[in-house]
Amino acid sequence: MADPKDHAHELIDRLPPTQLPAAVRLLEAMLDPVSRAIAAAPLDDELLSPEGEKALAEAREWSKHNQPTPHDQLLAELGLTPEEINRFTQPL
Repeated sequence: MADPKDHAHELIDRLPPTQLPAAVRLLEAMLDPVSRAIAAAPLDDELLSPEGEKALAEAREWSKHNQPTPHDQLLAELGLTPEEINRFTQPL
């Protein structure tokens, strides 16, 4: 069997152009420490409180009859811009 890196290059070369963006996103996610931490995190198996279950049921029912609010609209209502949010999530 070939070197794993050579094999990965061979597989990428065989992908149709339409699948390359997905492969790139996968590789980027694998290299991102936050994505790796999320993928390795244990499943949240904590039980919901009765209040939490009620709130979740209400939210699900609401979403059946209403359109979600776009993220940019929520930011605008809070007086924020996407750039301001990115500034808080980018490492210094």
